[in-house]
Amino acid sequence: MPTLYEEDIVAWADEQAKFIRSGQFDLLDREHIADEIEDVGKSERRELESRLAVLMAHLLKWQFQPKRRGPSWRRTIELQREEIDYILKKEAPSLKAKFNDPIWMRLVWKKALAHAVSETALDIFPKVCLWHLEDVLSDAFYPEGHSSS
Repeated sequence: MPTLYEEDIVAWADEQAKFIRSGQFDLLDREHIADEIEDVGKSERRELESRLAVLMAHLLKWQFQPKRRGPSWRRTIELQREEIDYILKKEAPSLKAKFNDPIWMRLVWKKALAHAVSETALDIFPKVCLWHLEDVLSDAFYPEGHSSS
């Protein structure tokens, strides 16, 4: 027989919140609550990963396709930087530690490459990141054009 958690997660969450607020801790579904809390952290990590990959992909396009630069690319770069900054300063400062994880950073770069290749149909991008992370996140940084563009 399916549980409320399996049937309707929103109703389950409302019920669990009611139990907490009323002090009925013995009725809590502790295992699923723990799973959901862990998922919040995973979701935040995925958002940072996605935003950083989009930012890097647009920086790649900026560098390797200088003739196609425009306000749309610039705005996407600015927006991703703003969102990353907000995440790291207001929502999840602990995620800064991910930048010290070389495996995670390689994954982000691979996603950036896939995104750039998908959007340009070009396969000219470097297999390793060309820039320092501080530059990538800096509002002042826009890479120079590449000669093969």
